[in-house]
Amino acid sequence: MGTLPLAGVRIADLTTVVMGPLATRMLADMGADVIRIEGPEGDIIRDYQPMRSPKMSAFSMNLNRNKRSVVLDVKDEHDRAALDRLIATCDVFVTNMRRQALTRLGLDEAGVRAIRPDIVYCVANGYGSDGPKADHAAYDDVIQAVSGLASMFEWINDEPLLVPSIYADKITGVHIAFAIAAALHGRATTGEGVSIEVPMAETMAAFNLVEHLSGHTFEPHQGGFSYNRIRTPNRKPRRTSDGWIVILPYSEDNWRRFWEFGGRPQYLHDPRFETRATRVEHANSLYALMDDIVCQKSTAVWAEFCAENSIPMSEVVQLEFVGDEPHFAAVGLIQSDDHPTEGPYHYVRDPIRINGRPAEVRHHPPRLGADTEQVLGELTEPAGGTDDAERTVH
Repeated sequence: MGTLPLAGVRIADLTTVVMGPLATRMLADMGADVIRIEGPEGDIIRDYQPMRSPKMSAFSMNLNRNKRSVVLDVKDEHDRAALDRLIATCDVFVTNMRRQALTRLGLDEAGVRAIRPDIVYCVANGYGSDGPKADHAAYDDVIQAVSGLASMFEWINDEPLLVPSIYADKITGVHIAFAIAAALHGRATTGEGVSIEVPMAETMAAFNLVEHLSGHTFEPHQGGFSYNRIRTPNRKPRRTSDGWIVILPYSEDNWRRFWEFGGRPQYLHDPRFETRATRVEHANSLYALMDDIVCQKSTAVWAEFCAENSIPMSEVVQLEFVGDEPHFAAVGLIQSDDHPTEGPYHYVRDPIRINGRPAEVRHHPPRLGADTEQVLGELTEPAGGTDDAERTVH
C-alpha cells in the first residue's frame, strides 16, 4: 500500500496489559517498527484464555500484530545493556510502569534521555504525577469509578455499574497513540525530544465531561449539570413488532415524517416537541411516546422508512455477530489469515484507511521473544529496521 505515515519510526514498547499495547498496535498499524519488550515470563495478558499454545492468548493475538517481540530481563546487567543499546536507536520510549519502578531501574525520563536526548518519552499511569493519587495502583474498573463513568448508570438504573468493556483502557490507549504521533511531528519540527504523560483518570474524566459539564461550564451556572437527552432513562433501544432497533429522528423534517408515519400527527404541534430545545427538555416523555409507536411496525418496515427519509436508525446487532452485519462484512472489518505457529485466525483490521486502503498485517502477532536475535543483531544498523521488517505477510 506504499509508504505508511510512521514508516521509519522505531518505538521501544515497555507497556503491559491492554492500554499501552493497544496504543502501540495502532502506531504499528500506521507503519512504526514497534519493538515489544517483555520479561522472560511475558506480559500477563499472554496467559489469558483462550489460546492454542502457551503465551499466545487471543488478547495477545489482538494486541501484538505488526510488532516484533524481544525478551529482556531489565534487572539483568547484560540484558539491561542491550536495552540501552536498543533505546539509542529508538524514536519513542513508551511505558506504563509505575514511576517508582522506572526510577529504580534508571528508566525514568532522565535515564532514558541520557541515552537518546531527542527521544519522545511517554509514560501512561493511573493518575497524573502532580496529584495525591500519583502512585496509586489503577486498572480499568477503578478508573471507571473515579472518573464518574460508573455513576452515570444511576441516572437510569438507580445504582452505579461498570461498562461491560475495558473502556478506560481503550480510550486512554487511543489518547496515547494520538499524543505520540503529535509529539513525533513536534520533534520533526524542532529537533528536540518531547515528554508525554497520559494519566488514565484525567483522560477518562475529561472524556466523560465533554457533554456533561453542560450548564456548569459557566460561572455562575447557566442551568444544570449533564446533558438531559443523554441521561433520560428512556434513551434506549426500542422494541419493534419483531426485534429491537435504535431510531433517532433529529432534524425538524425527521420528526415531522416520524410523527406522520407513526400515525401521531397531533404531536407535530405539541409545545413540548416543537423545537430542538423543548425536545431535549422533555426527552424522557418524548422517548416514551416513541416506544408506543415503534412497536407497531416490524424492523424491516422501520429500516425502509428511515433509509428513504434519512432518519438515523439501526437494528440492534449482537456483538458476536457484528462481523456479519452487512456494512461491516462489505468493508471487511474482520479479516482472516494463517499464523506460522497458531494456524488460521481472525483479526479486526484498523478502521483507518490511508490513501484509500486499510493498514495491512506486515507481521503476524509474534511468539514471546521471537524477534530477540534479529532485533539485537540490528543495533548497529540504522533505526527503523531492515527491509525484511517491512515484509507483508499476505
